[in-house]
Amino acid sequence: MFQAETSIRVRYAETDQMAYVYYGNYAMYFEVARVEALRSAGFSYKQMEDDGIMMPVLELHTQFIKPGKYDELLTIKTIIPELPSARIRFEYEVFNESDEIITKGWTTLTFLKKDNHRPCRPPQYLLDLLKPFYL
Repeated sequence: MFQAETSIRVRYAETDQMAYVYYGNYAMYFEVARVEALRSAGFSYKQMEDDGIMMPVLELHTQFIKPGKYDELLTIKTIIPELPSARIRFEYEVFNESDEIITKGWTTLTFLKKDNHRPCRPPQYLLDLLKPFYL
């Protein structure tokens, strides 16, 4: 199973009046973590898009356990539980500076051809990078 970690510091603009992370920002945090996780494996999202494949989000689920707070350094663990096919699932665990889990979630994305928006297989170079994690 592939997993990676990314850190994000909560900025003032990302909080509500209570200085808690506004719930809608977790989708953005998940995206940052997802892109950085793939980058850590040697995969370029930009290169995939330049090669004519997009990955739109089909599903987003978030469970809020504790609030993230202004100026905290959050750690997001990103997990790809299985080798992708036409879809790929990412699971997320968000930890605060005290190493407490504050949010969990997952997204499902699909691979689409950029020119006709039809589903396709993931790029072979992505599968080649991920396969060693699933042996």
